[in-house]
Amino acid sequence: MEFTAGGRLEVRITPADVGKRVSVRCLSDALAPGEKFTDTVGVLVSWNNGVMLITRRNGESVRIPDRTLVAGKVVPPAPARRRGPAASYEELARVSARAWQPVESERLGQWELRAAAGFTRRANSALPLGDPGRPLDEALSYVREWYAARGLPPYVQTATGAEGAQELLCAGLEEHGWAREVSAELHIGGLAAVGDLTADVERVELSRSFDDAWLRRYQRFGVPGPHVFKVLASGPSVWFASVPGSGDAPAAIGRCVVDGRWAGFMAVEVDPAHRRQGLATAVMAALSRQALAEGASAAWLQVEAANDGARALYGGMGFTAHHAYHHYRYGSA
Repeated sequence: MEFTAGGRLEVRITPADVGKRVSVRCLSDALAPGEKFTDTVGVLVSWNNGVMLITRRNGESVRIPDRTLVAGKVVPPAPARRRGPAASYEELARVSARAWQPVESERLGQWELRAAAGFTRRANSALPLGDPGRPLDEALSYVREWYAARGLPPYVQTATGAEGAQELLCAGLEEHGWAREVSAELHIGGLAAVGDLTADVERVELSRSFDDAWLRRYQRFGVPGPHVFKVLASGPSVWFASVPGSGDAPAAIGRCVVDGRWAGFMAVEVDPAHRRQGLATAVMAALSRQALAEGASAAWLQVEAANDGARALYGGMGFTAHHAYHHYRYGSA
């Protein structure tokens, strides 16, 4: 990072730059001997009482006493990814939401409150894509009451790390007693490259519906009630993949939702006894070819930040991270 002007370090940011992406350098006593500085890049979400709060791309919040600041500047928004299709955060947020549709929902300004009896946070959280139409504290109070009336914990889904994302909202949630409970990343890539993968797609069976055997491999729920069936079947054009196994569940499964130019991939699961046989690749390739036949050209999927195996698998298929997303919950878990 270049902070100098005429060979001198300069601080070129002020509290008026709250909401902008900044790069700062500060003194740190925690560094190894011989090092003096630490650098931080992210959105400046507040600067109060001598402390700067910066939210990094992955959602991590960093508090920096301004007395330690030796250089700082406003920097352009994170550059668009050079790999994969061009896409805005809002477009991807809406597309991914349509792939996990709730059983019931309600509008709160430009927020959508979603509920599905607790099956997957993606269908049981408030999705804010603009102004809730009231002050934040009032909006969050309404969210808490709405979920409490349904016997559900209150969640708000947010995003960081892309232009138009919600670092300021994340800071506001934390100020109001909400804690980040889980984070993941949304990755995007070209669909044709996935469809062209060399894989044993003949073993993959595609269907518009799923059965009990498919659900036994999925195992991401408690009792598979009607809410589970409705959420999994939701989306503009939904496909389910199965690779027959020797037991009472498939060796591998997957789900794909085709939505205009986008194909979203989820629920890709492989029996531990059948891993490293290319089954996940076969499922992805078979579903991609179906999505290509329906006119899709771009792909997205969601990966837990700590799942190194999945990140390596999908990275090899051409996927790259677009933004991080988070679920904030009110109070203690």
